Amino acid sequence: METNSVSSSVIFFFFIFLVLFVINGNCTVTYDNKAILINGQRRILLSGSVHYPRSTPDMWEDLILKAKNGGLDVIDTYVFWNGHEPSPGNYNFEGRYDLVRFVKTVQKVGLFVNLRIGPYVCAEWNYGGFPVWLKYVPGISFRTDNEPFKAAMQGFTQKIVGMMKSENLFESQGGPIILSQIENEYGSQRRALGAAGDAYMNWAAKMAVGLDTGVPWIMCKDDNAPDPLINTCNGFYCDAFTPNKPYKPTMWTEAWTGWFNEFGGTVHQRPVQDLAFAVARFIQIGGSYINYYMFHGGTNFGRTAGGPFITTSYDYDAPIDEYGLIREPKYGHLKELHKAIKLCEPALVSADPTKTSLGTFQQARVFTTGNGSCAAFLSNFDSNSAARVIFNKMHYNLPPWSISILPDCRNVVFNTAKVGAQTSHVEMLASNSQFYSWETYNEDTTSSDDSSAFTANGLLEQISVTRDTSDYLWYITSIDISSSESFLRGGQKPILTVNSKGHAVHVFINGQLAGSAYGTRAKTRFTFTGPVNLQVGTNKISLLSIAMGLPNNGMHYENWAVGLGLVELNGLDQGKKDLSSQTWSYKVGLRGEMMNLVSPDKDSSVEWTQMSAITQNQQPLRWYKAYFDAPNGDEPLALDMTSMGKGQVWVNGQSIGRYWLTNANGNCDICHYNGTYRAPKCQLGCGQPTQRWYHVPRSWLRPTQNFIVLLEEIGGDASKIALVKRTTSRVCANAFEHHPTVANYKTESTAPQKMLRQARVHLSCGPGQSISAIKFASFGTPKGTCGSFQLGNCHSQNSNALIEKMCVGKESCKIAVSNSYFGSDPCPRVLKKLSVEAICSTTMN
Repeated sequence: METNSVSSSVIFFFFIFLVLFVINGNCTVTYDNKAILINGQRRILLSGSVHYPRSTPDMWEDLILKAKNGGLDVIDTYVFWNGHEPSPGNYNFEGRYDLVRFVKTVQKVGLFVNLRIGPYVCAEWNYGGFPVWLKYVPGISFRTDNEPFKAAMQGFTQKIVGMMKSENLFESQGGPIILSQIENEYGSQRRALGAAGDAYMNWAAKMAVGLDTGVPWIMCKDDNAPDPLINTCNGFYCDAFTPNKPYKPTMWTEAWTGWFNEFGGTVHQRPVQDLAFAVARFIQIGGSYINYYMFHGGTNFGRTAGGPFITTSYDYDAPIDEYGLIREPKYGHLKELHKAIKLCEPALVSADPTKTSLGTFQQARVFTTGNGSCAAFLSNFDSNSAARVIFNKMHYNLPPWSISILPDCRNVVFNTAKVGAQTSHVEMLASNSQFYSWETYNEDTTSSDDSSAFTANGLLEQISVTRDTSDYLWYITSIDISSSESFLRGGQKPILTVNSKGHAVHVFINGQLAGSAYGTRAKTRFTFTGPVNLQVGTNKISLLSIAMGLPNNGMHYENWAVGLGLVELNGLDQGKKDLSSQTWSYKVGLRGEMMNLVSPDKDSSVEWTQMSAITQNQQPLRWYKAYFDAPNGDEPLALDMTSMGKGQVWVNGQSIGRYWLTNANGNCDICHYNGTYRAPKCQLGCGQPTQRWYHVPRSWLRPTQNFIVLLEEIGGDASKIALVKRTTSRVCANAFEHHPTVANYKTESTAPQKMLRQARVHLSCGPGQSISAIKFASFGTPKGTCGSFQLGNCHSQNSNALIEKMCVGKESCKIAVSNSYFGSDPCPRVLKKLSVEAICSTTMN
């Protein structure tokens, strides 16, 4: 009895311990050579990057829910130093920069977090995430063994870690953060710096580990990441990557879902078949952590875009688009891939793969455990030809450039090249909202007589003057012209030459625009050369130098110059005149900026003029303002800026970002999924504006009297600006009969795994929409693609009627792809498929 009593007490206290453990939620996160371990359990972790400042707090939960429903376990985000500490010691953790709220939202939805503190982030973000004031810390040198830099970096890292700890947000405290990152893509810079780079890297690792977060730290794209940090891979493909120590897991922190866009360039897309192929390639070599960069790209609001010349849109061809809508078929196809990977998880985290050749370009990777779990990946690396292979005494057909996943080493549940997910077509449709009372205000292009102006001899570097408080810096000087100059008597006009180190310049002579010139991301240094109208007497030369975002990467980019270089005037009687060394006046920003015209309660500080046919002509440096009511519905909104040139736009005081309607120059040949992907492949939009539409978050709007202000640099017609709704207009789907899908693969606790062979088509409209009509439906041998389907030689006559009955009026529907569903076999002994195109319409309440 006494023994039983003791045993009962032990059991009781053990039970209390477990209860307290569960209540506190404290977990351990470690790693071994197979995977990240959470509470001792190895996990295949699927992650997606969602950057909190690139969306709004009202969007966060919906984005994270969509990521979870897409099969993700982790949300990955950088931490943006310049957004959080805009001036030394003055912190901002509000609104889009409310990092704690974002992490807690991830926790609420039930996902983990990888907090990539950096604090260097690159990310096509202004100055790579560093605050510009950091450049002016005495004696500083970025990202090297430099004491001023290390002190500042450590201070900010400690600040972020301390905030997370105080809110119990690390997994060791019961929170969602399972990983943290120090530094970012440092390998190439470390090698270039030599001993100083090695010393800095080792210091950064030691500093991070010393913060005692209780979770592992990672360091991406640096093969020398010191223990205990895990080195990880970034890229379009990472199947050739191996960690630098045999006891570390194989992790891919940036699987690039697409590519960023730059003004003047094309729009980049990455076929989902290739992305899925890359992910499956990584999993089959033993990879256990994959993060999609980006899963939602979002928007570079304000002046956050770096580069320079990075567009305001940071859509990245991500599975969730810039506006928060699901992009199909990318989202759906990856969701099916994730299900297939999870079915293989027990074998993947327990066994090493064995490789068997199935042909010249074909192979099998098999994971087999002692308890009978088996998973196989059958690959065809031939980018042109399909292959028929034998594996486990069974025949399998492999499309080119694809991998089939067999979670039981027999049945194919997923092939990376066979897309069964629907295709969604999204359109920008006119809203019921109209802009009214357009008024204008002309920016002063002549005066330098204000309290902020100052003079200096020679041409100053732009950022050292503006400290990036504005994109704009005026360089103003004058030249006296004698009445004896030959050009005044009908000769050739003098030629002004302005060399610039980026990124644009507008040239004004006596207040009149003489011309403009622009750089590109590939060539930020450029030259303006053009004739100028000079008159007898004193002529004022006003050069407006414009920054289009500061650099975000490169060796010691803090030393890169922005602004004007040599300024010369040719064609005078005395020959070439160098204006560079004479006295110049400087003004930071524009008068409208200084008066805060973008604020609804400041617009009365100047005299606005009612816009008319006279005032809406192509005038440079003009401010526009108007009011509008919010459109009905809840679809995402955007401004169609086609009628404008280049500038910035604000709504209710919030900066939408920079706009520029420059056309895309590139190669928009037909895109094929098969074959190695690089950014120049699969370009879209040649000859059209790189970015036409600019996201306006609904949460920034009031029901009525919304205030819009824009600064137009080169001229446009504001009366033609339109507010549009982004909506799913139609959805299409294809599926062959007997096509295996992950959803049809069942695991029963009392029976072996088996395959159900009935395929299904799934159609789903966007939020607040339903299927209003079936434009095309055919079970048989239909031809064509979404938007251009055609009947084939074989067609079930009741296809349209059956699907209309099943789907019209519903937000989503599923249709079986089988003879029994359609009543009979329209063509025996022929492999049939179902193709459907459905129209989506807003549901009327």
